Amino acid sequence: MAAPKRGRSASAQSKPGRALALILIAIVALTGGMFLSGHTTPRLGIDLAGGTSITLEAKADQGSAINKANMDTAVDIMNRRVNGLGVSEAEVQTQGDRNIIVNIPKGTNSKEARDQVGTTAKLYFRPVLAQEATGSAAASPSPSASGSSTASPSPSASKSGSTGEKATSSSSPSASATSQGRAVTDALKADSTPSASASASSSASPSASASGGTGTSGDAKIQAQYAALDCSKKAQRTTAGEGAKPGETTVGCGEMSGVWYKYLLGPAAVDGTEVKKAQAVFDTQTAAGWQVTMTFNSKGAKKFADITGQLAKNAQPQNEFGIVLDGEVVSSPYVSSSITGGNAQISGSFTQEEAQNLANMLSYGALPLSFQEQSVTTVTAALGGDQLHAGLLAGAIGLLLVVVYLVAYYRGLSLVAMASLLVSGILTYVIMSLLGPTIGFALNLPAVCGAIVAIGITADSFIVYFERIRDEIREGRSLRPAVERAWPRARRTILVSDFVSFLAAAVLFVVTVGKVQGFAFTLGLTTVLDVVVVFFFTKPLMTLLARRKFFASGSKWSGLDPKSLGAKPPLRRTRRPAPAQTKEA
Repeated sequence: MAAPKRGRSASAQSKPGRALALILIAIVALTGGMFLSGHTTPRLGIDLAGGTSITLEAKADQGSAINKANMDTAVDIMNRRVNGLGVSEAEVQTQGDRNIIVNIPKGTNSKEARDQVGTTAKLYFRPVLAQEATGSAAASPSPSASGSSTASPSPSASKSGSTGEKATSSSSPSASATSQGRAVTDALKADSTPSASASASSSASPSASASGGTGTSGDAKIQAQYAALDCSKKAQRTTAGEGAKPGETTVGCGEMSGVWYKYLLGPAAVDGTEVKKAQAVFDTQTAAGWQVTMTFNSKGAKKFADITGQLAKNAQPQNEFGIVLDGEVVSSPYVSSSITGGNAQISGSFTQEEAQNLANMLSYGALPLSFQEQSVTTVTAALGGDQLHAGLLAGAIGLLLVVVYLVAYYRGLSLVAMASLLVSGILTYVIMSLLGPTIGFALNLPAVCGAIVAIGITADSFIVYFERIRDEIREGRSLRPAVERAWPRARRTILVSDFVSFLAAAVLFVVTVGKVQGFAFTLGLTTVLDVVVVFFFTKPLMTLLARRKFFASGSKWSGLDPKSLGAKPPLRRTRRPAPAQTKEA
């Protein structure tokens, strides 16, 4: 009758090929992406591939004490700088009471990381009074102190800006103000070249003029320094603006597209410590590309509104403010109107890397202490390589023992388990290779340990399902209904178990740093992949194999032999005997 079909999912049994095709397509797509990107091996951490180790010594600056609190703050800021893109496995830790060790794995841009951690990071926003190309580019027309700047773009030492880079307000008090502001911004962006009248009027503004404002900008000494400064020479640009106080006019250097520019900069209008938050965002609404958004605290918002209001009256370059990091102009966007409300954005032809670098400098620009680079050494991977070989050998032995156990105990079913382990291994390897260039994930020794631990977690999921199937067979059911009836109970157990493992990995990732994060990240990744493999590969494969005679007939080599499992005889319906009829007397 139709009664035995109740509880069986026809769609689940008849279309397992869809799930298998889906995971096959995912594997092919990820593998193809791996080869197309050129990153065919996982990125290794410093303990496996070597790298650069930087030792920094703290120096008391302007009364800042070298204590544990300030050192811990500096470590936190440096760690966020070098790990700004994710799990890059760079290590930042204190050594003694005044040294900080920064370990940067091979494959990371060590020069860029050194620039970010090695700077003392005194960040200021200064109005640009004059700007001029130096070196071989000085022969071309360049801006002067009078404000003629039609030939020179706004430079960026971190390559974080481009021609037409500008700062605008990122929020407005009303919808009408927003729409009007965008209209003005778009018009200026289309034609950012100042008119002759604007150029003439800009030099008369005391806030931006090279000879007005602070009373020191016209000082002959500063003018002489600016005239003699050649930023194409490293010796001059490293000392440019040295010793200048925030309230003084100074000089600085900045680079864009390989060309060095020199700047005459007014007194600091906003301190870098007054930037509450900065981040790189991609603007999809106006097709403006990558931008850097800034949020100031209440004190900084007022100062920023004042200085942008003054600069907006002037012509380029005197409508620019230089973002100065230790005397180096890392960006010099222009403004077209006063930016109020404490929110602003810097837009231009940013790449993602350029926008993120500038956002990092703005967010983590102010260290509580000054640091001097004591040593830079190259770390070899010899010790880590030996440990890796030992770890991989241990993992191979463990995997071999798991396979031997599966073959001895589950026989034919062990083929399903080994195929599932193979699929899980391929997905793990390919995803780790892709995560290296995308989020900076680096495979270190603890991460390898996490992958080895995952073998047991994945094998445990298969065993739970196999044992549920065998329990159903012991109850007297044939293989096909046993596979379907066992799945709901096995699925619930697998999900609960994997959820606990993933939760532990997530908590460990959040509360730890450095190498332990690598272990937690790998454990969490492989736990998620375990669920994917069991649902989209193991279960559909078992559904298909249940239709094959070798497994369905209960061969003793299949691992599903009813006799060896001690199965009960199948329940059969029997007819009740008809009641006896009595004859009437």
